[in-house]
Amino acid sequence: MKVLLIYVVTENINIPVLPLGMACIAASVEHAGHEVRQVSLTSQHARSELETVVGEFIPDVIGVSLRNVDDQKMESTQFLLGAVKEAISFCRTLTEAPIILGGAGYSIFPDSALSYLEADMGIQGAGEESFVKLLECIKEKKELNGIPGLFIPETEPLQTVAILDNPEASPLPLPNRHLQLAPAVKERKTMIPFQTGRGCPMNCNYCSTPAIEGVKPRHYSADKVIGALSKYVEDGFNHFFFVDNTFNLPGVHAAEICDRIIAEGLDISWQCIFYPWNVDEALIEKMAGAGCTDVSLGFESGSEKILSIMNKRFRPEEVRRISEMLKRNSIYQMGFLLLGGPGETKETVEESLVFAESLELNMMKLTLGIRIYPNTPLAKTALEDGIITSDQNLLFPAFYMVPELEYWLRETVKKRLDGRPNWIY
Repeated sequence: MKVLLIYVVTENINIPVLPLGMACIAASVEHAGHEVRQVSLTSQHARSELETVVGEFIPDVIGVSLRNVDDQKMESTQFLLGAVKEAISFCRTLTEAPIILGGAGYSIFPDSALSYLEADMGIQGAGEESFVKLLECIKEKKELNGIPGLFIPETEPLQTVAILDNPEASPLPLPNRHLQLAPAVKERKTMIPFQTGRGCPMNCNYCSTPAIEGVKPRHYSADKVIGALSKYVEDGFNHFFFVDNTFNLPGVHAAEICDRIIAEGLDISWQCIFYPWNVDEALIEKMAGAGCTDVSLGFESGSEKILSIMNKRFRPEEVRRISEMLKRNSIYQMGFLLLGGPGETKETVEESLVFAESLELNMMKLTLGIRIYPNTPLAKTALEDGIITSDQNLLFPAFYMVPELEYWLRETVKKRLDGRPNWIY
């Protein structure tokens, strides 16, 4: 079958967003023997690009990857699906091929995103296996029953999230072939997204990861990770972002990856998302030795009370200890605070700001208000507190902000930014 995979570039940020999810699907579909064409569309040229690729390729199936639904900013929120809706609508004028949604953004809102975008069906969760099964059913004209994560409006009940139980059995995307890396990516030293595993067991109260990847950690073997990284290096790409939700958990997996990078002599630099819990300095030393230059340190609060409400496993002093270890090993730290959520008071905000100031951070990102995602503990709390209603469509951005704190918090943060060029919000 001919499969066209579409990613609509909607995020206005200063670094290119490379569609790793779509690349993973492309690798699996290709591995299953289907012909794949990928296209990343800019909103300015979407129609002409679609008209060309659909006319030349004549796809049997179209897959549309949704990365984010919005930019998660409470102030002047940017909703990102308008351009996607236009692209899908235009596809309808060009072909009768079924249109299937997938990706992280879709997985959080499977029913409402499908309804808004007017696609035919969608796969919630990992698509590597489910999308391939769906293609085979379409090809053989079989009933579309029993495919994990598949949702067909009005005909199928919403099923459980599709989980990639054994990542080792699925191919990793290759440079150029699947990620379609342009020479400019190499020249600009753009970080290539790379995932060493799926799932996060932390269950933070606001997090959408369970709807996307599940809570059970599953990892690619070190052999597979190193083999894929080596192919990127051979093609001249040396800068990576390990996008695992918690790269350092479990520590034994992270340590093995680092040991193998060092043993293989891979000349790479990389950054990762770091969960500040259950970490010793030996791991951080290995990370530095393996080329880790930056970590995203999402401690979110400096208040024990708020950390407990968020269901974080760590406490402020552990964050401080890890921050000091990162500093000693010359690893750049980007800290993150989420302010204004359940239980927040002026006192806990001040506690968090003072705590952030005391850390060895190179950069600090403050977020005011917490994006509410369906089926999370935060959504339940928001309903109980009257922040949202029971029939509210959370596809359209809604945020938890303690009402009486909103103006004060905004003014307090603005004042705190004065003289701190490395603090942003």
